[in-house]
Amino acid sequence: MEVDSDVAVIGAGVVGCATALALARRGASVTLLEAETEPGLAASGTNSGILHTGFDSHPGELETRLILRSAQLRDPVLEALGLPVLRCGALLRPIAAGDWVSVRELAANAERNGIAVELRDDESLTVPGESVTDPIAYTRGLAAAAQNHGAELRTSFRVGAMSDQGGSLRVEGEGNERIRSHAVVNCAGLRADEVARMGGDDSFEIYPRKGEFMVYEAPGEALEQILLPVPSEGTKGVLVFPTVDGHVIAGPTAVDGEDKDDWTVRPQARELVASKASELLPDLLGAEPVASYAGLRPAGRGVNYLIGASKAHPGLVNVAAIRSTGLTASLGIAEHACGLVAEQGVQLGPEQPLEPAPASVSEEPWWKRVAEYREVA
Repeated sequence: MEVDSDVAVIGAGVVGCATALALARRGASVTLLEAETEPGLAASGTNSGILHTGFDSHPGELETRLILRSAQLRDPVLEALGLPVLRCGALLRPIAAGDWVSVRELAANAERNGIAVELRDDESLTVPGESVTDPIAYTRGLAAAAQNHGAELRTSFRVGAMSDQGGSLRVEGEGNERIRSHAVVNCAGLRADEVARMGGDDSFEIYPRKGEFMVYEAPGEALEQILLPVPSEGTKGVLVFPTVDGHVIAGPTAVDGEDKDDWTVRPQARELVASKASELLPDLLGAEPVASYAGLRPAGRGVNYLIGASKAHPGLVNVAAIRSTGLTASLGIAEHACGLVAEQGVQLGPEQPLEPAPASVSEEPWWKRVAEYREVA
């Protein structure tokens, strides 16, 4: 069976769902394709759930611009979709000798990005705008809103081929389903390079960067802020943060790998995370985690935030190498992708008001759902 649509969006992670919603709100007929049984069960559902302000992002870069734009777009979406959010702010304290230099640099960086922070007399830095959400509910809320605006969601659709059909693209699923569209937006996360190659584009490569997390019962008094370490070159380090369901999570690690299907938590991760986390929250020293999970971030080799029309195939727009800030930047990425789709000749109208929709929040904590799903998978 073949279905026609203006745009096929491959990947129903948070970026794909946001993009499908943005396109549907502008009048495009959209088919959203997801290889898993539900949206948000891969990288989007296995992150921290933190909505970053961008205080520490490099000024002027595309990633930073999209993070800052998302902050302008987010609150109306959270309200309309009834999505959970914990507006707790963050605290960054110097621990090692010389950390105060990095903290002051971060404060100056925040000022360049227009983010409100406070540098205290003890050289700690508070970032009141940082917040936490349920990443699965956030992703599925966007997917449901996209459907409310006319998008079609097809799950268990694994892309097997892509071909040029004289002015349009045909995406074929492994189950012999076919989608014919004027433009294809590749939001396939870990598989974005594989999807691109189906369209003749081998210009980039994605590898998995594993981030392992430990989940704890809230020790003593409830944690009221995100606790941030002073970042080092190449990683933001292990942080400690509250969840919307009242637990505390510590992580992530950062382990570059090759296996895009290895969602396991390494035996040594527990001790590695605990040793770093207890520096920020001493109550975690010796605490037993109630769960653990690993996320695989789709990192690009030598590239970050690769967003643009493919030079190899007309009509193909790649949205790839979106690493740990994908949840935060998703709304800005989606808006940016709409402009790229319009450049491919898809007629987009003015953005329609977002239709309110109930939040898809499970009674079971999101971190438990993804941990159990990945154990079974």
